[in-house]
Amino acid sequence: MKINGKETEFTVGDSLADILEKNGFNLKKIAVMKNGEIVPKAEYAQTKTESDDSLEVVSFVGGG
Repeated sequence: MKINGKETEFTVGDSLADILEKNGFNLKKIAVMKNGEIVPKAEYAQTKTESDDSLEVVSFVGGG
């Protein structure tokens, strides 16, 4: 599996929420695309992962 272009180790069948938390992401401050499709936050815990998945994670940053 790749997260933001980097190969990442994981257990097949882990939920998207599990993988993101294990990799240090704050689930409240990100948006995720899995294989080119946006995953709604409400579905992170139910979304299962496969070895050929590609995730793009975008963090929201405040500023001015």
